[in-house]
Amino acid sequence: MMFKNNSRTKQITGMVYSGLLATIAGCMTLPASAQQAHVNPWAPKKIKAFPPVASLTKGVWLKGDLHLHSNHSKDASNNPVAKIVAFSESVGMDYICITDHDNHVNGDVASNTWADPEFKSDSLLLLYGAEWTTTRGHGNVFSAKPYDNQRLYDVRDQRDVAVGAVKKELGIHLSANHPSGKDHFGYSYDMINSIEVWNSAVWPKNADAIMIWDDMLSSGRKLTGRGGSDSHHGAPDSPDKATKNSYQNKVNYVGTPTTWVFATSRTTQAVVDALTNGRVAVSANPYAPRVEFYADLNQDGKMDMMMGDNAKATGKPVKFRIQLTGNTAAGAAYTVNVVKNGNPFQTLQAGGKTPVVEFSDTPEAIGRSYYRIVVEGPATAYPQVPGSASLSGNMIGLSNPICFNFDPNF
Repeated sequence: MMFKNNSRTKQITGMVYSGLLATIAGCMTLPASAQQAHVNPWAPKKIKAFPPVASLTKGVWLKGDLHLHSNHSKDASNNPVAKIVAFSESVGMDYICITDHDNHVNGDVASNTWADPEFKSDSLLLLYGAEWTTTRGHGNVFSAKPYDNQRLYDVRDQRDVAVGAVKKELGIHLSANHPSGKDHFGYSYDMINSIEVWNSAVWPKNADAIMIWDDMLSSGRKLTGRGGSDSHHGAPDSPDKATKNSYQNKVNYVGTPTTWVFATSRTTQAVVDALTNGRVAVSANPYAPRVEFYADLNQDGKMDMMMGDNAKATGKPVKFRIQLTGNTAAGAAYTVNVVKNGNPFQTLQAGGKTPVVEFSDTPEAIGRSYYRIVVEGPATAYPQVPGSASLSGNMIGLSNPICFNFDPNF
């Protein structure tokens, strides 16, 4: 069939062409009412169930040091296990973990530090551990009983998924040591239980570690902050035994800093459990006051949570209490710095025989919130390590966070 090339034909052709373009355009651009808004599958959601908060009274505060080196570490001097144990007992420690470098014995800590006849005490809880010393950084292992450190050492250069699987099978607490700097922790933070936020008496050098801790907390990783002296050098028995590093035992030794745990009992397992759960504070030395941090959820005057705990936010105000317990300076004023979600929130002053201060705030009803405490004030003397106070400055202690809406299954 032939069409005449007249104006009517051109008109029809143009209409068909225009209709076709409109149809195509309509397929390409949906009306606004039909467009699908993006939904982030990982956005904060209401969490249906939280584990119950443990008792605030059925427990005991235990103090210790979680990063120590004996002569089984090749870079230590004048520091046999017996000397560490005796010193720890003399300053009233409740527990310690001697964490010798496992690469110095090719992973065989069990036949060295733990097999040492001096690895014993009648009054001191001795955790089993080692400093996992690798090319990607250092971490400490804490365990209530002997574990196969050789397996963890052997897998050190593998992918994080392989390392994490071994860590899980061993049932150990793995902690990131001095996470910034030369020997930073270069593994996934998803496979650790705690971070060394206060390494040695030199408090100012820990600023980057604190920053990393806040980053992890702000991203939903509820990791415990803990301390460790990282001491290597003991006092020589005679002048001829002295080394160029012997002076360090007077400025940084057992307990600089001291890590306190609120344990359900005086056992090694209870210490590790408290460390994992975050019921932990860190003080400048064994004699410095301990920072205790509590929350009253319904403001009935009874504290319902303490540092390390996690609860559902109600959208209502919460009253928080900070208390310094122990050897506080008479007539001294302590500066209490409140950190919320990684940022300075309030600065308060506390004094008296037992300094206590309170503040209130409303955690977000949906989404995570956390609060932690840093206390500054006059240094507490540590006669056995007299030079440590000058290195810690006015830093007294810190708490772990009280958390709201952190996913327990994260």
